[in-house]
Amino acid sequence: MKVQIDDSILIQKYISGDERALETLIERHNRRISSFIYSKVNDRGITEDIFQEAFIKVIRTLKRGTYNEEGKFLPWIMRIAHNLIIDHFRKNNRMPMYQGGDAYNMLSLMGDDKLDIESQIIKDQIDSDLRLLVEELPEDQREVLIMRIYKDMSFKEISENTGVSINTALGRMRYALINLRKIVSENNIALTN
Repeated sequence: MKVQIDDSILIQKYISGDERALETLIERHNRRISSFIYSKVNDRGITEDIFQEAFIKVIRTLKRGTYNEEGKFLPWIMRIAHNLIIDHFRKNNRMPMYQGGDAYNMLSLMGDDKLDIESQIIKDQIDSDLRLLVEELPEDQREVLIMRIYKDMSFKEISENTGVSINTALGRMRYALINLRKIVSENNIALTN
């Protein structure tokens, strides 16, 4: 039976010059960190970039000797990844949007420790239910709502893509939201957890 070497020992070995120790750390935590990043960005390429960037930061910190070891390697690298995800969205001016406004979707930005599996399942179910409700809207309203919320397009872009005025696009969005609220209340659907 193979005994698993503790993260803190692997870190000490790496600092002492054992490159394989870092490989072991990466292999050990690869799936957990990659899954966490992917759950926030929904893109394999961006996930790989952020994952690599996180480990570059880890390597720099370890080589500088500024890592404060308290047996908390995984939470530390998860925090680094979380900050890089936020930086990614800021850089691209694309904070994840939620339902019908300019409010940030805090659920998608919370750390792994704050968003437990049950909350994620509930959030996924709400997102799924909301998509089904959107399908019940008249086509012109549904089209504008999807462009605005899911594709993050401006009303000017929506206007150009649909061939209607900005005011018409705004009106369709307004009616789409009114109709969604009506469908929700008529069916006693709860969109919060």
